[in-house]
Amino acid sequence: MSRSVAVLVASVAAIAMVLSKFIVPMESAETTVAEWFNAAAAIAFVLGGASLLKMNLLAISARGPGWGYSAVTLLAFLATLGVGLLKVGVAPSVAYPGHRMSGSTDAEGGALWWLYEYAMSPITGTLFAMLAFYVASAAFRAFRAKNAAAMFLLGTAFIVLLGRTYAGVVVTSWIPADMPWVSWLRLENLSAVIMSVFTTAGTRAMIIGIAIGVAATGIKIMIGLDRSYLGAGSGGGNG
Repeated sequence: MSRSVAVLVASVAAIAMVLSKFIVPMESAETTVAEWFNAAAAIAFVLGGASLLKMNLLAISARGPGWGYSAVTLLAFLATLGVGLLKVGVAPSVAYPGHRMSGSTDAEGGALWWLYEYAMSPITGTLFAMLAFYVASAAFRAFRAKNAAAMFLLGTAFIVLLGRTYAGVVVTSWIPADMPWVSWLRLENLSAVIMSVFTTAGTRAMIIGIAIGVAATGIKIMIGLDRSYLGAGSGGGNG
């Protein structure tokens, strides 16, 4: 019964959002559904935080492998949550001059600013730096010239990478830049052509395919054929 109600709510909300774009009297439905979503998202955040606390506390109490990471996660979560709930500001506000932390919570020097600047940003930068090495390793394995397609991919990648460096400019500097019929062979120009023509064409094809897939999935959700958002065991047409 509960799954049927969830499917009905999702279908009604989706249909209302679609109709609000085509029927003028239903334009307010979009705002109403968005407010419903915000309310549901707030509840989901609370449930997610409770689940995070539960899972990490269990991992810490069990002293299993990696329980230290759970302790760090739990500590960071509680510190950020406490700073946010207590509204720790930077300097006294105009309304409460007697409270030295009643100012803006987002201003430079505040607790939230400090957590983002000295915790979140360095961690994010480290993850992206590590990701670069993984991408390079994956590219090295993928670009092995085993067949014609791999050779074509390897050649294109080499041209683009070399054309974005000073070495690529030097290698083809002997090609006249003032002759349009041959200047496109310079690596920096050839790299720009590949990125602006072929890459753009491929990206647009992918975006069109994604849009069609999103539309098809949306229709399946609206008519109740796709219930994967309900979790495991929700099946296609099960109630």
